[in-house]
Amino acid sequence: MDAVLELRDVSKHYPEHRAVNGVSLSLARGEFFSLLGPSGCGKTTTLRLIAGFEEPTRGEIRLNGCAIHHLKPYQRNVSTVFQNYALFPHLTVRQNVEFGLRRRAENHMAQKVGEVLDLVRLTGKEARYPSGISGGERQRVALARSLVLAPDLLLLDEPLSALDPNLRKEVRAELKAIQRRVGITFLFVTHDQEEALAMSDRLGVMNAGALEQVGKPEEVYLRPQTRFVAAFLGALNWIQGVGVRPEATRISKRASQGCPATVEQSTFLGNCVRVAVRLSNGELATAEISRLEESFAPGDQVNLSWRPEDELRFE
Repeated sequence: MDAVLELRDVSKHYPEHRAVNGVSLSLARGEFFSLLGPSGCGKTTTLRLIAGFEEPTRGEIRLNGCAIHHLKPYQRNVSTVFQNYALFPHLTVRQNVEFGLRRRAENHMAQKVGEVLDLVRLTGKEARYPSGISGGERQRVALARSLVLAPDLLLLDEPLSALDPNLRKEVRAELKAIQRRVGITFLFVTHDQEEALAMSDRLGVMNAGALEQVGKPEEVYLRPQTRFVAAFLGALNWIQGVGVRPEATRISKRASQGCPATVEQSTFLGNCVRVAVRLSNGELATAEISRLEESFAPGDQVNLSWRPEDELRFE
């Protein structure tokens, strides 16, 4: 693997807690990698260590094979898109995008800015100010400002969190398409499981400062290595000591081998129906089934079953 970024046993300890604890990670050139985890897990601190806003307590950070953990942020060919975009309100769209290039005294600035504004579909809005464009457009200005610098690595700190749900889905598709076109390595930090699964070539799940698992989205979702990863990446039923995803849980009114249960609630969600049941031992479980399958009502006696290959077992 042609690694653009390497973290080697990186830790960041504060007097009151260990924010990052022994993280080792390698990102391939041109990869879209998501760092996923709950609030306080250490993912944003990891991002800040790579950007140079924090210094590691121990460990090495390497970019293109060269150690960078001792360098100032402006000495690293790394760019960051912040959660709040950090646009200058008194500068136009074009001036915001030009800002980093002016500091570098770049040649052919007008051409480079024009190309990147076209890439993020902001041509024609160059003279507007951040207050005069939509949230999705502000996000694209922040992205353009980073992309125009042609970094080796682009860091994105929850950049979609300020957008409404429908716009988030639209913008994340655009973001993935842009990343494919420019070929820059993206390190995307998020707590949103669906976002990470939908966008990433690979993802890493963090918990309590440590990386619990790294892999392709389908691999981590279908074959989680720990209970934490399994539960964080999606809903999970625990039935007879076995973990089963709701979409892999089959439900039937017909007498058969399986776990007897009683339907408590059936919820129509458009693309599927979520059926909540109570098992004979009193525990709750959920099955997500097609709306085209048989219907279930509170009080129905049912049986739950699943395929052996869909079982998740942990020590």
